[in-house]
Amino acid sequence: MIVRNATDERFSHLGGLQPCRDGRDFYNSRVLDIKLIREKTDFVRSRLATRGAGDEAKIDELLKLDEARRKALAEVETLKSLRNRVSKEIGALMGQKKLAEAEAKKAETKDLGEKISALDKQAQESEAARDALMLQLPNLPHESVVVGKTAEENPEIRVHGGKVDFAFKPKSHVELCESLKLVDFARAAKLSGSGFLLYTNWGARLERALIQFLLDLHITQHDYTEVSPPFMVGEQCMVGVGQFPKFKDQYYGVAEGGRADELGKLYLIPTAETPVANIHREEILAEKQLPVRYCAYTPCFRGEAGAAGVGTRGMIRVHQFDKVELIKIVKPETGYDELEKMVGNAEKVLQLLGLHYRVIMLCTGDMGFGSAKTYDIEVWAPGQGSYLEVSSCSNCEDFQSRRMNLRFKTETGENKFPHILNGSGTALARLFVALIETHQQADGSVSIPEVLQPYLKTDRITA
Repeated sequence: MIVRNATDERFSHLGGLQPCRDGRDFYNSRVLDIKLIREKTDFVRSRLATRGAGDEAKIDELLKLDEARRKALAEVETLKSLRNRVSKEIGALMGQKKLAEAEAKKAETKDLGEKISALDKQAQESEAARDALMLQLPNLPHESVVVGKTAEENPEIRVHGGKVDFAFKPKSHVELCESLKLVDFARAAKLSGSGFLLYTNWGARLERALIQFLLDLHITQHDYTEVSPPFMVGEQCMVGVGQFPKFKDQYYGVAEGGRADELGKLYLIPTAETPVANIHREEILAEKQLPVRYCAYTPCFRGEAGAAGVGTRGMIRVHQFDKVELIKIVKPETGYDELEKMVGNAEKVLQLLGLHYRVIMLCTGDMGFGSAKTYDIEVWAPGQGSYLEVSSCSNCEDFQSRRMNLRFKTETGENKFPHILNGSGTALARLFVALIETHQQADGSVSIPEVLQPYLKTDRITA
């Protein structure tokens, strides 16, 4: 039933990992640094305000809850100190046979114990409310990110190549898929409803070839380690990367055998980022193990992708699509250098496939929830007459590592939160769309870029 809604031998190359099993509830993760919020409140408010979502208004309530927690804990410590002193006095009185006075002191310690229990509960409730509110706060945009409200304000960073000048009227990918029998849209809808694809014959082979090409490129030339993660994850992984709780209604919950009590224990992954970024959750890595670079292919499941009013016929917005994802776990001082390298890794894909694209920086109002800085790579699709996003590369800084309690130990023994980066390297089916539309020929065939020919064993797809 699908409803919308530990270290092992595989990683021995990373050396000895140290799981930190401290029993923390993942809903009590602190997300943003509470110390930063306390000490630089105006700075946090101003950075949140640049997103334009009104989240800065939550800071006062958050600090109120934080102060209530701290005040209750301080009172608890004072009362515990008093109780310890009274307990020693009881021992002295008992030794002096002053039993009546000792009994009075015992009554006093009982009263102190009840007050301590009440304050402990108050502190726990304040902490739970504070942390629940913190989970709703997005990451702070990096200072280099352009302040803006919508995608129209995203600055263009660079452009590669130029638009294809056809000597004939180019077809859309839908026309090409139907004439070359690459995708059977009608039967896919019969199987699963709108927003799903049934690749057939050369279409299925091309999709597989693209996945294999992407993995091979990033593994052999860009120094990523391939992993093949589960396609279903627990709720803690969705919280860890920032998809839950704010966007819980956009994803697919799973229940085994239609059991309602099982629903929500597992979720179909919206991207490989979800399981792969969480591989080292609740661990302490050694500084020498960084950077960690992972590459993974998975299908991706998005409940909102084909929602009413946003879906279009074809392959642009679908509920299930393939993607090769790049993940980096790095030291904070290298985070932004690694982001630029990741963007370059994704760009290399499009360059080798002979596709025209542009790189844009997302402004503060258009960035994802967990990102501190994001670049999108948009490929030109001639049949659409528009650019399509095929890669989004982000540095989330320590936003995700705090949520999943992932740390690394420096050479001086200090535990720090690493930066976690994610990027599409790249996403299908939009890459598929751009490729067949760009390389279509006047006779209706599609020429195959040289780098893909060893995978497909052909240089052209014909009817």
